[in-house]
Amino acid sequence: MPVVARGRLRPAAQRRLPIPPSSAPSFASHPTTTTTNAACSSSAPDPDAVAAEVATLLSRCSGDWRLAVSSSDLPSRLSPAAISSLIRRPSSSSSPRLHPKLLLDFFYWSCPHLAPSAPAPYAFAHLAVSLCACSLFNLANGLLLKMIRAYPSPPVVLASIYRALSDSGHRSPAVLDVLVDTYKKSGRVQDAAEVVLLMKDLGVAPSLRCCNALLKDLLRAGAMALLWKVHEFMVGVGISPDVYTYSTLIEAYCKVRDFDAAKKMLVEMRERGCGLNTVTYNVLIAGLCRSGAVEEAFGFKKEMEDCGLVPDGFTYGALINGLSKSRRSNEAKVLLDEMSCAGLRPNVIVYANLIDGFMREGNADEAFKTTKEMVTAGVQPNKITYDNIVRGLCKMGLMDRASLLLKQMVRDGYMPDTITYNVIIEGHFRQHNKKDAFRLLSEMRNAGILPNVYTYSIMIHGLCQSGESEKASDLVEEMTAKGLKPNAFVYAPLISGHCREGNVSLACEVFDKMTKANVLPDLYCYNSLIIGLSKVGRVEESTKYFAQMQERGLLPNEFTYSGLIHGCLKTGDLENAEQLLQWMLDTGVKPNDAIYIDILESYFKSDDLEKVSSTFKSMLDQGIMLDNRIYGILIHNLSSSGNMEAAFRVLSEIEKNGSVPDVHVYSSLISGLCKTADKEKAFDILDEMAKKGVEPNIVCYNALIDGLCKSGDISCARYVFNNVLDKGLVPNCVTYTTLIDGSCKVGDISNAFDLYIEMLESGITPDTFVYSVLTAGCSSAGDLEQAVFLIGEMFLRGHASISSFNNLVHGFCKRGKLQETLKLLHVIMGRGIVPNALTIENIIGGLGEAGKLSEVHTIFVELQQTKASESAAHHFSSLFMDMINQGQIPLNVVDDMIPAHCKEGNLDKAVMLQDVIVAKGASLGCSSYLAIMDSLCRKGKLSEALNLIKEMEERDIHPSEKQCLILLTNLHTSGFIEEYNVVFDNMLCHKWLQKDSKFCNSAGDNLESVNAE
Repeated sequence: MPVVARGRLRPAAQRRLPIPPSSAPSFASHPTTTTTNAACSSSAPDPDAVAAEVATLLSRCSGDWRLAVSSSDLPSRLSPAAISSLIRRPSSSSSPRLHPKLLLDFFYWSCPHLAPSAPAPYAFAHLAVSLCACSLFNLANGLLLKMIRAYPSPPVVLASIYRALSDSGHRSPAVLDVLVDTYKKSGRVQDAAEVVLLMKDLGVAPSLRCCNALLKDLLRAGAMALLWKVHEFMVGVGISPDVYTYSTLIEAYCKVRDFDAAKKMLVEMRERGCGLNTVTYNVLIAGLCRSGAVEEAFGFKKEMEDCGLVPDGFTYGALINGLSKSRRSNEAKVLLDEMSCAGLRPNVIVYANLIDGFMREGNADEAFKTTKEMVTAGVQPNKITYDNIVRGLCKMGLMDRASLLLKQMVRDGYMPDTITYNVIIEGHFRQHNKKDAFRLLSEMRNAGILPNVYTYSIMIHGLCQSGESEKASDLVEEMTAKGLKPNAFVYAPLISGHCREGNVSLACEVFDKMTKANVLPDLYCYNSLIIGLSKVGRVEESTKYFAQMQERGLLPNEFTYSGLIHGCLKTGDLENAEQLLQWMLDTGVKPNDAIYIDILESYFKSDDLEKVSSTFKSMLDQGIMLDNRIYGILIHNLSSSGNMEAAFRVLSEIEKNGSVPDVHVYSSLISGLCKTADKEKAFDILDEMAKKGVEPNIVCYNALIDGLCKSGDISCARYVFNNVLDKGLVPNCVTYTTLIDGSCKVGDISNAFDLYIEMLESGITPDTFVYSVLTAGCSSAGDLEQAVFLIGEMFLRGHASISSFNNLVHGFCKRGKLQETLKLLHVIMGRGIVPNALTIENIIGGLGEAGKLSEVHTIFVELQQTKASESAAHHFSSLFMDMINQGQIPLNVVDDMIPAHCKEGNLDKAVMLQDVIVAKGASLGCSSYLAIMDSLCRKGKLSEALNLIKEMEERDIHPSEKQCLILLTNLHTSGFIEEYNVVFDNMLCHKWLQKDSKFCNSAGDNLESVNAE
């Protein structure tokens, strides 16, 4: 017999029956009676005398005794003791015994007159015994119902019944049967069992029929502990079981899945000569089918047939249900035909189970076919049948057929209920069809069917899964407004959804709202919040929830720890991650692969190979089955760090365990070997893969090609590439990008572009990296033609970006190719791409590296004059000035631009640049001063020009005689004679020129020549 927990029954040693000696029955122990007797000890009427008067009156006026009693003073003298005396009053010559029914009528009439007292338990019990003695069982049942309500304690009730039996001399168990039945009818089946168990100490017992019925009720209630105790009681008091007893016991053993004990019951029945019937076999067959032991169930079907018993509809129904639930619906269909051939008509339940089986197997066509056969056989589908089909269609994603069936239900007179609608709504969400889900919700409301909490939980879960948690929050508000209280199944997906969408603060708000509403969060809620907070780095908050869940009695599982450990590692807190892992091990929670992978990768990042080794050993010690995924991570990281020796040790471990490394493991090894320039061993790995039947994939070849390209061996890389094509493998974007990059780095731009064209012809779309590689190649080679072609391709394929163009510009500037640079800038700006600060930096940087900073202004002027894009040119000019003001342009570059501006007549811009240089505490170069001086003289601003000479003198800037002559000559030849003379005199004054120098003589000759003219 299975060991089960105790029910409400107290241990025998603690049970006490309040039974006074039968020789002197007394009710003094009852509190109500005690109080009444004490209060009336001096003045109350004698109970026996009152009882005698009542008995006389009842015997004389049996027809109209109510009128006679009411018109007397008896009502005022009635007491519980008087009622007890009346009921147990023996018959005599002067006062014959009253009929129990008459006594019952008076008993019920007297109860209101005794209030607030109640008749003594003995009065109830004695009268019940008398009623049962007269076979008035229904009346006894009603009386005992009032008794157990007045006296809730089963021991008190049973003690009174036992005393009444003893006093009356009746030994019939009928009253005991009625008592047990009364407890059951009032829903107190456990008290019924307790009463039966208490009978053993009194030497009485209910009938076999009563015990059988009690066993059945205990089985239905799932009170298995009491069921076994009642059975023990029956055996202990010698009640011989019959076929019904055994059938119930067999069903009970099947319910707790103790089929060996159930089968022993059959053996015991045979040994006791208790004839087995169809019901007994059916119970065992049904139990076996429910547990999935269908083959064994068929064995007992054959056994019952061998015993001459004919399987009935229940037998076939149980077997068909078992086959259907075991995904053997086609066999169940054959059995259905056998059932019909045996003259048995399957009922709607049998058909419903078979149809449900087909739907579970995804065989909707056979399910519909069986439904038609069912109707043809005269069996109409019921709502359960329709619901099963609808549920199956929804699980298969056949929502159109489910909707049609919904309409068919209505036509057949079955109104869909909330459950039906919930199933279809859930199906729509499973198919990511929110629109139809909401349409059905509206249809449901219009039909007067109110959504329940589960309806809302489906909607909320569906919205959260589709990333619409805010809309789901609105539904929570709606259901609350309609008087429905959200539960954990409503809040949990909302918390999880907000976390997935990155709205962790909103998830915390939902959690707080949930707890304030006295809805206890479950483990899933806590895990969602802990994982969500950890993902965004709020580990401190997640640890608070971690502590809180344990305070509330929820034990963390591997997902809880995984979230926390991931969060710690994300924030670089490896120490706490290790502590959490140790807690897991200490509390018996087995870490999953994800945890170990996170920990191992963190050790690799910190280059702590010692801890990698110890963790790896710990995993082996714990008996964790390491798969290729974990081995692959170990080998990948070791290979990436160049530790090929350790990587090959792990490979040996894989082979030692009898496993075959997968293609990902080999790919990592090949990649690592190529990085360490061990190409020969990389090719050896390819050979080893072939020997072990592991077909290299494109990832392996990509790793090999990448290694060869990085080592500059493009010809060998191309050979491997051709081998890939020969093997029928399809190169991917990575393959082509690797080869293009390698070709560009060795300066073979032509081959790089050939590969690019081949890539396009193969239908492979280049990514941004391909274009960045080609851009770098064009820049290095200074190939303008290919660069212009590349710009067109980038625009065509949506990969145009200013960053790529900046790289091109820098490359051409670096090579000193100014005209090509201008051409590129014209093309770029003509397509509407606006240069940014980095463009200018690249131009300056490139020209600087080429030693041609003086050409900066040439490019900028050319850009300003271009008509390709006036807005872009204006933006370029404004951006350049902003960069100058912000100090992003070197002052020597700014200084070099002043003479160019002056030469073009842009004196204002030249002065503006001068102000910038001076504001930063620097000085202009001599050429810049002279250029501005020249422009001022030409503008008639001679005084300002002379101020510049003074400023130069103050800053100790002295131009050479040649520079002075150039300025003077330019002024003189341009007709600015007055300005020439004044500037010349100032130069002599400041000794920039000497009177006897050849430059002065030359200048004087020029002057005399001009005067003569």
